[in-house]
Amino acid sequence: MRRVLFLFLDGVGIGVKDPRVNPLFAARLPALRSLAGGDLPSLGRRRSQTDLSRVLPLDATLGVPGLPQSGTGQTSLFTGVNGAALAGKHFGPHPYSTLKPVIAGQSIFRRLLDAGKTPLFANAFPRRFFEYLETHRSRMSVTTFSCTASGVPLLRTEDLARGAAVSADITNAGWRDLGHPEIPVIDPREAGARLAGLARRYDFVLYEYWKTDKAGHAMDFPGAVDVLETFDAMLGGILESLDPAGTLILLTSDHGNIEDMTTRTHTRHPVPLIVYGADAPAFAARIRQGADLTVVTPLVLEYITGTM
Repeated sequence: MRRVLFLFLDGVGIGVKDPRVNPLFAARLPALRSLAGGDLPSLGRRRSQTDLSRVLPLDATLGVPGLPQSGTGQTSLFTGVNGAALAGKHFGPHPYSTLKPVIAGQSIFRRLLDAGKTPLFANAFPRRFFEYLETHRSRMSVTTFSCTASGVPLLRTEDLARGAAVSADITNAGWRDLGHPEIPVIDPREAGARLAGLARRYDFVLYEYWKTDKAGHAMDFPGAVDVLETFDAMLGGILESLDPAGTLILLTSDHGNIEDMTTRTHTRHPVPLIVYGADAPAFAARIRQGADLTVVTPLVLEYITGTM
């Protein structure tokens, strides 16, 4: 059985190797570095490999002028359809109206369900999020819209409390302010172990980390280092708990941002695709030079359904 754990980092591109500009090179990221062969990807070194991993660049501009945005980038990433080209522009943070039928019919969640597979969106959402959706359904992200349109349930506070979901901030530290003081703070490595456990139960697990994009927009360098190191600690927990022979780990983004702290805007930089597991070499070999975000979902589907 082939399983995939998809770690989606919002707003993480491949930038310059300069710790004064790029917090990826200022932060302590041993888990990420181990996947990348000891050094992180940069504009001067976009590819690397180990026995169990491959690092490749993906084009986030999608052949469309302007700065990449989350709505069209995530549509491209999670459907395999070039959202920016279809919309005629980059658009975000929410999906452009003309892209919603594409997401509803062709998202990775919808297509995995149609193939008889078990997808899960591992992020937990607080009560106030569901209250917000009652009057703001048009403001859903690509990932949440993908789930609601396909019938994949969004996980709730109760799921997080019993260890069957992971918080968007990894440690649960923000849940007290969200009206849930009963949710305990956990170590990032425990969050990683939880994700690894979910990856053993489902064919496809997606976890979304948006704090990287938020830190980039804020131009908060210390904050950027902190969110990256928290994610890396969770990744370390995943690697400690997951058998690379049984699950393929994918890590990528929708556009650049945090890698250039001289600007609040997104960047035109490529984004890294990190593939880890026993099947990583074969998976990465299917990705051509110059590939963009649209390559990911078709390959994941082929991999999980055994047609690769």
